[in-house]
Amino acid sequence: MDCYRTPDGAFSGLAGYAFMPHYTDFEGMRMHYVDEGRGDPILLLHGEPTWSYLYRKMIPLLASTFRVIAPDYLGFGRSDKPLQIADYTYDLHTRSIASLIETLDLRKATVVVQDWGGPIGLRVATERKDRFARIVALNTGLFSSSKNWPTPGFMQWRNFAERVGLDMQVGRVIQASTTSELDEETLRGYEAPWPVREARAGVAAFPLLVPLTPDDPNAAAMLHVMDELRDWEIPALVCWSDGDPVFPPAAGRAMARLLPGARGEVHEVKGASHMLQEDKGEEIAQRIVDWCSA
Repeated sequence: MDCYRTPDGAFSGLAGYAFMPHYTDFEGMRMHYVDEGRGDPILLLHGEPTWSYLYRKMIPLLASTFRVIAPDYLGFGRSDKPLQIADYTYDLHTRSIASLIETLDLRKATVVVQDWGGPIGLRVATERKDRFARIVALNTGLFSSSKNWPTPGFMQWRNFAERVGLDMQVGRVIQASTTSELDEETLRGYEAPWPVREARAGVAAFPLLVPLTPDDPNAAAMLHVMDELRDWEIPALVCWSDGDPVFPPAAGRAMARLLPGARGEVHEVKGASHMLQEDKGEEIAQRIVDWCSA
């Protein structure tokens, strides 16, 4: 498929993001990942419309204990970007992350998922249980047939994303998804991967891939992941911000009930919104290190 490759110069001098780039091939496309530190692997999966830059505050602290792997999905970050919205599917994203895990031969891994990282990472983990040791869930979710889904906050986001399409202004979206006041340099970092309009097909596609009813594409796959998780006693940590309109605290409690290893416990992250890695990244990283060391 035809792709756009963001020039390397777009990523030069980004504040707090001086990590050496690493690349792997997936079906003829170049996929980027950060690879820092030594130890058991911890896989950091971002959401929409972000990239591994979202984890820049967490990577240094985590790298003191783990080998940190933070990929950019196809269409995001330093990875190649297919040009058609129809090129992007749930299967494409899960296959590409699964391929990275196999290529790097990750074992005894902790997977950290937020936003779309949940549907992608939890599916990959349930399909490769022998490679994973822990789950950390941050403000994420899988399709649910409950009366509370979709949330009003999600529908507002989906309707907005469908309306603006390739014209989405990523920096504004990130600012609206944080409690922090982001300076121009930080906003430039979030916007760096998409210097041209046609590069944003992946950003435009993600909200449309979320199933709203049991008959929607991807619903059956996500419900299957939920079934697998209910019977998997893998240790799990659920950290949830107190101010996320897309995944409110009730969604965090539902996630803690879904994951047996969480024992129904939710660790509240106060003063954070949907992009809690931006608002409270260092705090969350320390909590993960402490939990894994306990």
